[in-house]
Amino acid sequence: MPAEHLARFLSERWGEPVSIAGLKRFHGGSARQTYRFDAIAPSGRREALVLRRDPPSSLIETDRLAEYRAIQCFAGTDVPVPEPVFCDEGPESFGSPGFLMREVPGGAAAGLLEPEPYGEHAAAIGRQFFTALGHIHAEDPGKAGLPAMAPADAAPARLAHWKAAFDADVFRPEPLLDAGFRWLSANLPPPPERISIVHGDYRSGNFLHDGAGTLLAVLDWEMVHPGDAHEDLAWACDPLWSNFSGRPAATLPLAEAIATWEAASGLRLNPASWRWWRLFAQVQGLVIWISAAREIIDGRSHDPVLMFAGTIPYRFHTLTLAQSLEACS
Repeated sequence: MPAEHLARFLSERWGEPVSIAGLKRFHGGSARQTYRFDAIAPSGRREALVLRRDPPSSLIETDRLAEYRAIQCFAGTDVPVPEPVFCDEGPESFGSPGFLMREVPGGAAAGLLEPEPYGEHAAAIGRQFFTALGHIHAEDPGKAGLPAMAPADAAPARLAHWKAAFDADVFRPEPLLDAGFRWLSANLPPPPERISIVHGDYRSGNFLHDGAGTLLAVLDWEMVHPGDAHEDLAWACDPLWSNFSGRPAATLPLAEAIATWEAASGLRLNPASWRWWRLFAQVQGLVIWISAAREIIDGRSHDPVLMFAGTIPYRFHTLTLAQSLEACS
């Protein structure tokens, strides 16, 4: 448990003994272990904090420093994020590499199976959600410490990334995914207008809202990278994240979501890119769900989130990828 590590670390930082209360793990992600807790000192200082640290094994290999720098990049901007506190690349402070953020109070996140999670506030949430995405894509990747990339490399790099992940974790024949990779390789999209900061997992469920129509914080930046903004938009609009509503992220109609993103980003949707990245999103999803199942099969994890991911979302993206490939033939 990280309580002892946190107490020791914060005591050194604050210059007085610190106790940890209310430590609770959230079982919502697969690339980080996430805990919230209260840090309490004799002076009366008390802070509600969140720890994100590396797990013993993970189905997605990510860079916690890149995640932390992305949050730092947008702290205090029009993109709401938790306030970053400290990042440690070594195992000493938190028991494994990780970072601390201040808790965002009063926030709720939509569950994947929760119908109409925003109720009458869906449109208001959607306008903020796709505006924030546009503002992310309007920012210079260098400000978040991301490496430079040539526009022509954006699609091939992501395709190679997920093909390598698939090859590493596949445990049975997946002819549909093989066909998906072949189509994507043979039909690369045009290079983007510019290289953007790509959140990597921008979707319903990865942001907090207050239940009354206000988006409080964009979360889970562990897959952040430089690339084509269409990648984020396609993932955000994937039907898996619609909460049975038929609307992107259970918020706005598709045309309005795209128009909101365009206005905020200064970019224009490219139909050829949109077609490619939408199919790519389904391929990426399937690889993630296969990796989740592989974690369970190999005994590296018994997390029920991974058990669910390797079954229900896997079946969903199998169906939508088959439909997409048929439409492309």
